[in-house]
Amino acid sequence: MVPETINNYERVTLSRTARLAWRGWTKACPRCGARGLFMRWFTMRRQCPRCELAFEREEGYWTGAMGANIIMTELVFVSLMILTFVLTWPDPPVRDMIIGSVLFTVLFPMFFYPFSKTIWMSFDHAFNPADAPTEDSD
Repeated sequence: MVPETINNYERVTLSRTARLAWRGWTKACPRCGARGLFMRWFTMRRQCPRCELAFEREEGYWTGAMGANIIMTELVFVSLMILTFVLTWPDPPVRDMIIGSVLFTVLFPMFFYPFSKTIWMSFDHAFNPADAPTEDSD
């Protein structure tokens, strides 16, 4: 029998991974699942209102969230372009596709912004929990 925790820290399991992914995609705290992490669409609280998890753990922490936003924007963009080409071949509406592409690549990252932050926090929390012991704490 494998214990669910090691020194009070959860093992990496499918259920824990799914729970963290769900919390990221629903803009919830990765540690406790609380909602209300954002005061406005682009303004995030400094810490969780329930468990007080500090969100920006170090300078440059949100670089991962920016990467998640760029990756998601490009994946959706390429998928939509391929789908448009497939559905409209042999005469794709190039002008409309260019206008749509510009609008999409400007607007989608703004829509996805808060999700990218909570997805990044959940990903980071899965591999590096904020309350995990450090090497100095021996």
